[in-house]
Amino acid sequence: MKIGISTSCLYPMYTEAAFETIASRGVELTEIFFNANCELEPQFIKGLCNTKDKYGITVSSVHPTMSLAESFMLFSNYDRRFYEGLENFKRYGEIAASLGAKYVIMHGGKPNGTMDDYGYFDKFAAVAEVVRQNGATLLQENVVLFRAGKLDTLKNMSDYLGDNVNFCLDVKQSIRGGYSPYDVLNLLGSKIKHLHLSDSNSTNDCMLPLTGNFDFKDFLDTATRVGYIGDAVIELYRAAFGSPDELFEAHKKLLKKVF
Repeated sequence: MKIGISTSCLYPMYTEAAFETIASRGVELTEIFFNANCELEPQFIKGLCNTKDKYGITVSSVHPTMSLAESFMLFSNYDRRFYEGLENFKRYGEIAASLGAKYVIMHGGKPNGTMDDYGYFDKFAAVAEVVRQNGATLLQENVVLFRAGKLDTLKNMSDYLGDNVNFCLDVKQSIRGGYSPYDVLNLLGSKIKHLHLSDSNSTNDCMLPLTGNFDFKDFLDTATRVGYIGDAVIELYRAAFGSPDELFEAHKKLLKKVF
């Protein structure tokens, strides 16, 4: 297992600058979180590929910029928007292939009166299929206040879609949702393909690794026991630390702690 750092940690630094900053510090793995549609253009992606090759960093996953619009674009009953959304995710599948990333990560839709959970699951499967056309796998993330932020929804989604659904487990999002990340490990097992890591204590659910109470070694050992074979990235909000040096130092300490 490799543990890297998501470019989202350095937001609002421009995506390409965040990527180069992480790569130039010797981090072996990253997730690229896109933040504007102009960043999907071929010339921009070529620049990211050049950075990747320059430093030899692995891109584990890409995260679409349309996270907050997915309810509107994909999970409504207006077909024109849905098909436009499919084209958008098809592009992310192409980008993942260009960068050698295995996964495209989706927040998904929020609960609404437009469709029930099973209608949501069916549409997720359609998006997963267009991502799969370029060899990547769509992952549903457990984001609080979104439809897949609850354990029972995750279970129903897994049961209903079978082999056609896989997941990204975000530790801070599970804590915010009122359940343990261990519960997600035990519920979804090997269907979890990617991990977002952060620390926490009794008053703060988003902290730099090893500044709170979370037992990373036990958590990662438990993940391995339930069939997890993927990588992980530190994913924090920028307000969780001061200078970027703090982030990179925490990353180094985490590697020493768990390996």
